[in-house]
Amino acid sequence: MAALRQIAFYGKGGIGKSTTSQNTLAALVELGQKILIVGCDPKADSTRLILNAKAQDTVLHLAAEMGSVEDLELEDVLKVGFKDIKCVESGGPEPGVGCAGRGVITAINFLEENGAYENVDYVSYDVLGDVVCGGFAMPIRENKAQEIYIVMSGEMMALYAANNISKGILKYANSGGVRLGGLICNERQTDRELELAEAMAAKLGSKLIHFVPRDNIVQHAELRRQTVIQYAPDSQQADEYRQLARKIHANSGQGVVPTPITMEELEQMLMDFGIMQSEEDRLAAIAKSEARVAVPA
Repeated sequence: MAALRQIAFYGKGGIGKSTTSQNTLAALVELGQKILIVGCDPKADSTRLILNAKAQDTVLHLAAEMGSVEDLELEDVLKVGFKDIKCVESGGPEPGVGCAGRGVITAINFLEENGAYENVDYVSYDVLGDVVCGGFAMPIRENKAQEIYIVMSGEMMALYAANNISKGILKYANSGGVRLGGLICNERQTDRELELAEAMAAKLGSKLIHFVPRDNIVQHAELRRQTVIQYAPDSQQADEYRQLARKIHANSGQGVVPTPITMEELEQMLMDFGIMQSEEDRLAAIAKSEARVAVPA
């Protein structure tokens, strides 16, 4: 049996990370892979397209109801969805109370101890990526996830988050086996987006795994709580996710220790692509605008 692949999808909040990961995993099943999804986002939305449900009960919520995590059985927290994909959500505390990362740590330990990782080819972690804090860095820090895929776009904050996540990977790469598998660009139709995504991947010493084009069929599928693979299997968008799945499947052992850049380098890259103005250009534009509206004496 092939070695277990433990992958994680990270990315800025709202970038389409959970949608991208669930569609990709649904396509991986078509390649004959057995999959376990561990949702590591307090919103618990990492599995709803696979389960065709609003949101499943989380490990933390059920543990609180039962009294403690020791009182849980695996079947209490593990649900089976589209094409037998196993799904678990770690959950989080009430907003503003406690560390959301604690749920991630609790859930992973519980799943390992109760045999959830047996008889699967892939374990996929879907992780909130704006902040690589202790709890959310758990799949990286504890050497759980070996391959990190960063979902990003051509927007500045998505690039900033990708660079920050790379810093987190670099921090733990030497003590563990974690590597950056590559970037996935979820198109937002910004200027020169494909070129910018490829340039960012090159700066990080990595590669752009796939450029996922924007298509409204993704929203149509989501409204029905389905992946595009399930909702419209013959569509071009479903084939895009299949291409992404094949590339990830073929990417085993090809991850890198990333080379994050400074904020100055990131800003310079955005200026080079004409996305961000230099301070001199900005001031010149303001002066030009003011001169245009100035009333002659």
